[in-house]
Amino acid sequence: MTIDFQIILITLLTTLYFILPAYFANGGALVFGGGTPIDFGKSDSNGVRWVGDGVTWRGMIVGTIIGMITGAVQGYIAPMILPYIGSSLAPVVTSVSNGLLIGFLLGFGALLGDALGSFLKRRLGIGRGEPAPILDQLDFIIVALILVSPVIELNWIFIVFALLLTLFIHLITNTCAYLLGLKDVWY
Repeated sequence: MTIDFQIILITLLTTLYFILPAYFANGGALVFGGGTPIDFGKSDSNGVRWVGDGVTWRGMIVGTIIGMITGAVQGYIAPMILPYIGSSLAPVVTSVSNGLLIGFLLGFGALLGDALGSFLKRRLGIGRGEPAPILDQLDFIIVALILVSPVIELNWIFIVFALLLTLFIHLITNTCAYLLGLKDVWY
């Protein structure tokens, strides 16, 4: 069996390109978030916050809009790049309307996944900012892919590539932020 590295490279690049709305939404929520937390500061019967202060309504709304804008831009430039994609195993955005829908589903899904990850961490007794390996890195992309799956067919190769890329990118960006003094921890 021979491995076609050109197909692997194209699939990696198109996978990254397709999931950009989730990444940009997640980053946008962090940059532009703040304000009222989505759990409105409520706690369960044990006094544990439902989600915490890190996931806010402003971040959820602005991040989702950023995801939609990213998808729309991808849809706008689609006619220019589709001829060059060739035999990618990743799905593609094909038009502005398609991009808006995919951008919404990936963007909102990423933020919903982040909120669900925070909810799970609180239930497991893990405090805000404390590590939860794998959950911290993949919660947003898993829910984003689940939300987009009814409108885009996702094959297992694309899903594996998306998860591996996300793990790798998360590690690299957090380590760089730590080295630059922007984060207190490397994870």
